[in-house]
Amino acid sequence: MKLLWDSAAGLLVVTGGLLGLTLPFGKLATAAGVPAMVWAFVISLGAGGVLLLALLLRGERIRLTAHKLRYFFVTAAVSYAVPNLLMFSAIPHLGAGYTGIMFTLSPVVTLVFSILLGVRRPNLLGVVGIAVGFAGAVMVAVTRGEAGQPAEFFWVAVGLLIPVSLAAGNIYRTVDWPEDTGPIELAVGSHLASATLLLAGILTLFGWQAFAPLGAVPLVVAGQVASASAMFAFFFRLQAVGGPVYLSQIGYVAAAVGLFAGTIFLGEHYQLLTWAGAVIITIGVFITTKAQNQTSLKMRSQAA
Repeated sequence: MKLLWDSAAGLLVVTGGLLGLTLPFGKLATAAGVPAMVWAFVISLGAGGVLLLALLLRGERIRLTAHKLRYFFVTAAVSYAVPNLLMFSAIPHLGAGYTGIMFTLSPVVTLVFSILLGVRRPNLLGVVGIAVGFAGAVMVAVTRGEAGQPAEFFWVAVGLLIPVSLAAGNIYRTVDWPEDTGPIELAVGSHLASATLLLAGILTLFGWQAFAPLGAVPLVVAGQVASASAMFAFFFRLQAVGGPVYLSQIGYVAAAVGLFAGTIFLGEHYQLLTWAGAVIITIGVFITTKAQNQTSLKMRSQAA
């Protein structure tokens, strides 16, 4: 475990794989009538609660400050509540696999935000990677979900907002990370803040009866809570070890898990153009990652 905890590549595979399980779990839940907002609440409350218990059993406490409270609630909204709500709303219309492809755009959008905010300036290779990733995204968007069941463009747009929200969260968490604060503490605070925001929304819009459908899928709830708790423990560690752009690459792994789980276990079918677009997006992400590594090496050489 110590080896995994210090390995950016290992953390990437584990975190992305656990994130990918959220897609088939979410489709099963929404198919059973669970509202998207309620399922997002289940993830945040479950992950936050389990990790809080683990933190307390280790004899640690959350030390609240104004900075941490701001971090918790901004992260909760941008990184968890909004993208999860978008994802679980889109899955019934687009399919788990198609929605998962949207995660692959997160690295490219993260790099674009880094450029716009002056966090990182692109070289020519970075611009090429962004262009390739965009071309793949257009190909995927045109297919509009499962083969033979084209979704409305509105739901495609909703799906495309997922990587935008995730990218904004990747940048914010790095820029505003509270000093002397561990990844588990940040995961606990952010998820409990997300659960608070979502609960307020659920009670305002639906009332307590919105939770009734959860009784029909207890095993799915248990599986989702377990995978989400493990995923977010590794998620914040990967943020610290790999940085925001490297972290955003969990989208490849999540998309692969979502596509194959949707195809093999949920009976989803996608056009050849969808698969080709996913491959092109992945190529674009590899190019932007290579560009990032070149820039990092150049900066280290200049510093030396």
